[in-house]
Amino acid sequence: MALERTFSMIKPDATRRNLTGAIIKMMEEAGLQVVASRRVWMSKREAEGFYAVHKDRPFFGELVESMSSGPTVIQVLQGENAIAKNREIMGATNPTQAAEGTIRKAFALSIGENSVHGSDAPETAKEEIAYWFSETEIVG
Repeated sequence: MALERTFSMIKPDATRRNLTGAIIKMMEEAGLQVVASRRVWMSKREAEGFYAVHKDRPFFGELVESMSSGPTVIQVLQGENAIAKNREIMGATNPTQAAEGTIRKAFALSIGENSVHGSDAPETAKEEIAYWFSETEIVG
């Protein structure tokens, strides 16, 4: 097993409902350690840059609007196989298909308001972490 880092985001739909602590608790109970964390209110430009990979998809505009609609908690998580573990605890993107005991099953409102985001691969994790954090901000 490999110790690795991944990027995690608690989206505005969840921060509006004061679920930050409950979501972080689920991550920590799954064996992930928060080694960097910050609460931000994404500008539309930041959201467009972060989600640039989706710019040609029909949902891009709605995604940018949603992500810039309120505070977001951005984090770096660390642990054994952190990427896979975080994706497992998040659950399927569609909360109706998410397994019991996952964040999205417990808290997501819809596919669009699915409460959390997490990196899907080592390369993505590296890019997403670097988008928001400098190395000196990651402690753990």
